[in-house]
Amino acid sequence: MPRPLVSVVAPLHPVQDRLGESPSPALDQSYGEPDQDQGEKQARVRAWALSGKKRVRRHVLGGLYRADLRRPLDPDLVVHGAYWNRGVACNPAAIHAKALELAPRLRHLWVVGSRHVGRVPAGVEHVVAGSRAYWRAMATATYLVNNSSFPGGFRKRAGQVYLQTHHGTPLKSMGLDQRSYPASARGMDFEKVLAHVGQWDFSLAANPHAAEVWDRVYPAAYEHLHLGQPRNDRYFTATSDDVAAVRASLGIAPDSRVLLYAPTHRDHRDHQPDGAGRRSPPLALDVGRFAREMGDECVLLVRAHYFHGISAGLDAGPPRVVDVTGYPRVEDLCLVSDALITDYSSLLFDYACLDRPIVVHAPDWEEYRAARGVYFDLLSGRPGDTPGAVSTSDDELIALFRDGGWDTDASTGLRGAFRARFCLYDDGHAAERVVRRLFLGEQPPRPGPAAPTGPTRPTRHPDGRAEVTALAFGG
Repeated sequence: MPRPLVSVVAPLHPVQDRLGESPSPALDQSYGEPDQDQGEKQARVRAWALSGKKRVRRHVLGGLYRADLRRPLDPDLVVHGAYWNRGVACNPAAIHAKALELAPRLRHLWVVGSRHVGRVPAGVEHVVAGSRAYWRAMATATYLVNNSSFPGGFRKRAGQVYLQTHHGTPLKSMGLDQRSYPASARGMDFEKVLAHVGQWDFSLAANPHAAEVWDRVYPAAYEHLHLGQPRNDRYFTATSDDVAAVRASLGIAPDSRVLLYAPTHRDHRDHQPDGAGRRSPPLALDVGRFAREMGDECVLLVRAHYFHGISAGLDAGPPRVVDVTGYPRVEDLCLVSDALITDYSSLLFDYACLDRPIVVHAPDWEEYRAARGVYFDLLSGRPGDTPGAVSTSDDELIALFRDGGWDTDASTGLRGAFRARFCLYDDGHAAERVVRRLFLGEQPPRPGPAAPTGPTRPTRHPDGRAEVTALAFGG
């Protein structure tokens, strides 16, 4: 949404006079109103004036948009969006990059919120959500690609093609299933959800489980594309030099063991402040204590969920704790790490492609699944459901890493079954398949269980330096 133009609001006193409200504090006192109420009145008037401007602006833009709907579609224009206009990321970014290679005729525009324009890489064309340029692009683009949704009010035209890529494999309840979990569905309008889903032409399936869930919770006439998750291609195409460059950019020494801690958000707690009146913290781990217990050879990368902004809000602590919440590409963070610590984040499904240890740290599992709902028991220990070792307290997590329980034959077996269930479409070519299907009209074959399910794994030189080498492909 464009930033409000406060500077052009009319002076307060004439506006208040027209409303029958006096600008005089003395007159306010004669009606028994204290002086401090004057500020509240001024704030209400400003809000009223701004809301009026917004209504006029929406009306004007709506008329221009309706006119643009009569323009011919641009057969080469693609409009992308990701994470509710937060920037260039995820599956749409991977599709964009591959399209530049395979379909160079196409022109790509990204929709970004005004607060996130600074995140757009140099050279990437973009429009600000809600702007005149945005509405013209939405009216005339032939292709629409998003992992969430475009700003509301657009009307998909005949001839436009909308690909919903999603942004991860679902563990938590989604879509219509959230009706059973009101604590996590505050503010959701399910009629609008269904109206949005009704515009999709294609829904990208990361794996068979995802396709089954999307089909049920987002019922509509779209076609499932069983082509894999393009953002995971990076795990198969990155080189040792790429990994070394990322480590260097983060200041990580070659001989350091790197752990990535990446929890999800708790939407059922979004409106529950802590005892000091602040919003609940984004982490479910005492990262300072954990880092101290791991010792000087370990670097802990901490990535809070993007709903918490670009910082995990860490207090000053050990230098071995690095806040990477604002780092632009989570795939790179996965590549430089030796293991992942997470809870219910969809990142655990992606990370399994790497065939590196995954530790599920879930101190609030019972609360989370009761409030949000989940599709399987992540902590059950059943092959295919649990990706590795599990902890339910900080003490248990520390013990797992002290005693070696984070990486055992048993956890390796669990990880293999998890990969076989959720990574069978991931082979480094998902973006290519999508580009060929969506933009070139080809029919690429669906990847099967024999496809490679992991690109790299960490090994150690005799001197302790980490290196990335090729994995043997499973089949």
